[in-house]
Amino acid sequence: MSSTKELLKGAAELFPDEVVTQAHVRHLDLPGGAGRFALITLDNGLDHTKPTTFGPQSLANLDAAIDQVEAEASKGDIVGVGITGKPFIFAVGADLKGVELLKRHEDALAIGKGGHDVFKRLSALAVPTFAYYNGAAMGGGVEVGLHCSYRTVSKALPAFSLPEVFLGLVPGWGGCALLPNLIGADRAVSVIIENSLNQNKQLKGKQVFDLGIADAIFEGADFLEQSLLWTASVLKGDVEVVRPEIDRSEAWDQAVERGRAIADSKVHGAAPAAYRALDIIAAAKNGDLRAGFDAEDTALADLIMGGELRAGIYAFNLVQKRAKRPAGAPDKNLARPVSKVGVIGAGLMASQLALLFARRLEVPVVLTDIDQERIDKGVGYVHEQIDILLLKGRVNQDKANRLKALVTGALDKTEAFADADFVIEAVFEELGLKQKIFAELEDIIPAEAILATNTSSLSVTEMASKLKHPERVVGFHFFNPVAVLPLLEIVRAEQTDDASLATAFAVSKKLKKTSVLVKDAPAFVVNRILTRFMGEVLGAVDEGTPVEVADRALAPLGLPMSPIVLLDLVGPAVANHVAGTLAAAFPDRFAQSANLGRVVEAGKRNLYLYDSGKPEIDPEVAALFQVGDVVLSEEQVRERALNAIAQEIKLMLDEGVVAEAQDIDLCLITGAGWPFHLGGITPYLDREGVSERVAGRKFLAPGVASVPQ
Repeated sequence: MSSTKELLKGAAELFPDEVVTQAHVRHLDLPGGAGRFALITLDNGLDHTKPTTFGPQSLANLDAAIDQVEAEASKGDIVGVGITGKPFIFAVGADLKGVELLKRHEDALAIGKGGHDVFKRLSALAVPTFAYYNGAAMGGGVEVGLHCSYRTVSKALPAFSLPEVFLGLVPGWGGCALLPNLIGADRAVSVIIENSLNQNKQLKGKQVFDLGIADAIFEGADFLEQSLLWTASVLKGDVEVVRPEIDRSEAWDQAVERGRAIADSKVHGAAPAAYRALDIIAAAKNGDLRAGFDAEDTALADLIMGGELRAGIYAFNLVQKRAKRPAGAPDKNLARPVSKVGVIGAGLMASQLALLFARRLEVPVVLTDIDQERIDKGVGYVHEQIDILLLKGRVNQDKANRLKALVTGALDKTEAFADADFVIEAVFEELGLKQKIFAELEDIIPAEAILATNTSSLSVTEMASKLKHPERVVGFHFFNPVAVLPLLEIVRAEQTDDASLATAFAVSKKLKKTSVLVKDAPAFVVNRILTRFMGEVLGAVDEGTPVEVADRALAPLGLPMSPIVLLDLVGPAVANHVAGTLAAAFPDRFAQSANLGRVVEAGKRNLYLYDSGKPEIDPEVAALFQVGDVVLSEEQVRERALNAIAQEIKLMLDEGVVAEAQDIDLCLITGAGWPFHLGGITPYLDREGVSERVAGRKFLAPGVASVPQ
C-alpha cells in the first residue's frame, strides 16, 4: 500500500495546479436497523459548474478515505461503504490539465497504476460497496463506481459516458476490463466505442439503468435517501440483485468486430485509441481482471505520450473553453431583447431554423414565403418535428402544444413582422433576391430590429449596401443539419454596429450554438476551406485521376467522410454555386469544375450510388465526365489538397477573417465534423510540416496546442 501512496505523492509533484477533490467520510445508521454505514462524498469545494476530477492528490485523498473505512470494516464497525458526489456532479474523470503536462512514459504509467490501485481497493473491502451516481459521471467517475459491488443511478442524471476514446485515450482505470464483464461485450462496445466516436454521446440515467450498469434507479429529488433505503434492503437480504450471465461465446468476438467496423468508419485506422480499447475488451473475454488492468495501464501510458491525446485535449479545450468566450464579441450588455422572430422562406433550412428558434427562445416565430402552400408545408414540418420530440420523450404534451402555438405562417410580411425583433432570411443564394427582401423588410420592421442572413457565401456588406440602415444587418450562417452541427458563423459586415452584433451573439447563446465571429469575406471560414480542398480533389479528377483514387487521398487523416461523399451530402448544385462565388472572388486559386458543372446541368443529385452499401461512381455520372491524361497517385492528390488548405488558411489569417488560427480549428470541428483526434486542421498541418513548407511558419504559437510537434 505504501508504494501506491509514494506513487501518488510523486505524481502530485507533476500536477502543481490540480483542483483537488476531497473525499469526505461520514457515518450514518441505515434504515430498518441494517447497521452502521460509511458514506464517502467526492467534493472539490467549488460550485457545480466546476466538475469534480481526479488528479494525483485527489486520488491520494480517496485512498486515505479508503484507509479509514477499510480499518472500520475490518473491525466490524460498519456493514458497508457508499461513494457519491456533490450536488449535480458525481465525478468526471481524470484531470486532463495535468495529464497533458506529462513528459515521460513512466510518469504516464504511474497515473494509470495510481488510479487502478486506489479504485480496486473498493472491491477488496471486507464489506459490500455501493456507488450512488447522483449526477454527471464520466471517465474515471464512471470507473470508480464500476469497482463497487452495487450501483444506483438518478433518473435526473444528465450525462454519463466513457469519453476516453473520443479524446485519444482508453478507459484506463477499469472501464475496458470491468464494463464488458458487467454488461456484456456488445453493450460495452456501444458505450466505450460507438458513443465516444459519435461526438461523445452521453447517456441519461434511465439508459444507464437499462444497460445494466446500475442495479437500481431512483428519482433525483430524494435520490440519496432512496439509495440508502435500497442499500439497507440489499444488506438485510430483502432485495437480491440478479444480473444476467455474460455471454462469452462467439457473440463476444462479434461485438469486438462490430467495434472495429465502427472505428474504421469513423477514424479509418488513423487514430489508435479505439483499436487499443477494443484489444483490451477482446482480451477481457476470459474475465482475468488483473491482466486487463495491466493492459489498460500500458495502453494509457502509450496514448498519453502520443499525439492523439494531445490533439484531442486541444480540440476539447476549443469547444469547452474558447467556444464559450467568442473572440471579438462585443459587450453583451449592448444586446437588445428579442421577443419575436421572423423567418423569410419556408423551405427545409428555414423550417429547421423556425423550430430551433421556437425551442430555444420560446418566443413567437412566423414564417413567410411566396404562397400559402409553401408556408403550410414549412409550418407542418415544424409541427411534425415537435410531435417526434414528444414521441421520443424530449418534450411533454404541454410543452409540445406551446411550441406548436409559437410557430405560425403568414403571407403578409407587414402583418407578420411589424413587431419582430429579429428577422432572418433563408432563401435561395442569389444576391439580388436577398437585397430585394431586405429592402422590403426595412420599412416594415421596428427601427432597432435585426436583419440576419443565412447566406453561406455571399457578401453581407453588399447585401446591406442599399439599405438606409445597413448597421443592423448581420450574417448568421448555420450548418445543415441545424439541430446537429453546433457552429454558427456570425458575420460582421462593414457597417454592422456593436449593438446588432451583440444581439446576434446573445441570440446564438440562447440557441446553444458555438459562435465564431468572422469577417465578411467570400464563403467565410468552413465553406472556403472545404471548397478549396474539394477543388483540388475535383481538379485532379478533371485532369485524369480516377474518382476512386482522388476520393481515397485524404483517408489517412481519418475524416468523417471522403470528399466525394461530402460533396453528395452538400449537393452538387450547392457545391458548384459556392465554388462559383469563390472563383469570382479569387480566380487565381478557385475554379469551378467543368465536370461538376455537367453533373449539375444533367440534374444529378449525387456522384455516387450507395445501393451496395459501398459508394460507387454512378455510371451516368461517369459518362458525363471529360478528363485529361494526367493521373496522380493518392499521395500526390493529398499533398496538393493539404498545400492548398495551408495556403488558404494563411491568407485568411492575413486577411483577418478570424482572430486566430484556433478559431479556424473551432469552425471545422463544430461545423464540418473535423475529427478530434487530429486536434484541428492547423495543429495537424503544423505536425506534418505543411504549414512551414507552404506558409513559412507554424500556424500555432508554441504551447497553444499541446500536441508534439
